Amino acid sequence: MRIAVEDLHVTLSGRSILAGVHLVAGAGEITGLVGPNGSGKSTLLRAVYRHLKPQAGRVLLAERDLRAMTPAAAARHVAALPQERGSDFDFTVREVVAMGRTPHQRAFAGDSVADREAVVVALVQAGVEAHQGRRFSTLSGGERQRVLLARALAQEPDVLVLDEPTNHLDVRHQIELLALLRAQDRTTLVALHDLNAAASVCDRLHVLHDGEVRASGTPREVLTPDLLAEVFGVRAAVLDHPLTGDLLIAFDHRTPAPPPRPRVPEVE
Repeated sequence: MRIAVEDLHVTLSGRSILAGVHLVAGAGEITGLVGPNGSGKSTLLRAVYRHLKPQAGRVLLAERDLRAMTPAAAARHVAALPQERGSDFDFTVREVVAMGRTPHQRAFAGDSVADREAVVVALVQAGVEAHQGRRFSTLSGGERQRVLLARALAQEPDVLVLDEPTNHLDVRHQIELLALLRAQDRTTLVALHDLNAAASVCDRLHVLHDGEVRASGTPREVLTPDLLAEVFGVRAAVLDHPLTGDLLIAFDHRTPAPPPRPRVPEVE
């Protein structure tokens, strides 16, 4: 299903966080949000999975306003892996993953065959089936991350919303998670700090800066040396990855980029 964000405005504690954001996550595509800290990525995602209500604008799921749906109906379509990770669950890994089935269950009804099958598949996909009997609170940060991803997958949503999903993961598990996202064939909206990971996994990128979308397009269209200097304040060369052919960004770790020129308002 296609997700469209239309003219989204969010103000928190009197400060404008998002100022008229428009963007689209195409059906079956992986759409990335990139931008420096404080650019509004997490706030935008929270509006998409209904954790906060924007002051203006709307989020459409296949042309339906998500805010007009009941919470249960929205949860059957959209699953989220936020940055705020649960850490005090007094449940086993399997029980945590089974929570993803709640939107599909009737009140007081037990687990169905479909519920149990979805949980098993999600445990295997996230690579945590060996931990299913352990207490969630005993896991490492990376293990918890994969369990919470399994919970989102068990939800069997049309749309996955992921906020920095590779945090706490070692290199191998980062690669495995990104490969899993590519294999899902599911509409995915993901915020990533790692620009090379974003260039590798995303079909389309939206660059946020100061609460606005500064650029949109394919990774090759968006991640140019000029944009990297302007938005991220870094010097970089953009190359072809020698192993995969994907875009590869080589950062100059010795020399900061010169300060960006002030933006001059367009004169009509």
